Amino acid sequence: MSTTNTPAAFPATSLEAPRSGRIDPKYLRSKTSSGSFEMAAWVFMRLSGIALVVLIFVHLWVNLMSGGGIAQIDFGFVAGKWANPVWQFWDLVMLWLAMLHGANGMRTIINDYAEKDSTRLWLKTILVLGAAIIVVLGTLVIFTFEPCMLDAAGEQLPRAVCPS
Repeated sequence: MSTTNTPAAFPATSLEAPRSGRIDPKYLRSKTSSGSFEMAAWVFMRLSGIALVVLIFVHLWVNLMSGGGIAQIDFGFVAGKWANPVWQFWDLVMLWLAMLHGANGMRTIINDYAEKDSTRLWLKTILVLGAAIIVVLGTLVIFTFEPCMLDAAGEQLPRAVCPS
């Protein structure tokens, strides 16, 4: 029995070169200025990722490894830590970078997977509003934190940090 190569068995006799015009024109890069924004967003993701690794590992080391471990973390620990402006700034930078880094990543995912322009617009609007609300509330918590907590009778709560 002999076998023959029929066109149905091998439909393509040659491969087209990459980027030879077979790509749908709607997927080709445009010459608008959004490319510079996307490049800045790409660079931001890399730099903020490196900064976040350092910020988070120092944060974890100070909070968990030095001192009494996880058992030491309570209101008094946070009050004592945030009494120092360096730790307020550290946590603020960590909050802002984490939210911007995460929101930028979600923006990229929305751009990749949302097919309709209106869907993309609504999802990005919700994303920006959510990130802005969390950043504003987190910043308010860090800078308006009151370490001297008193109960209803005016007595200092245990582990509260009050000036004498």
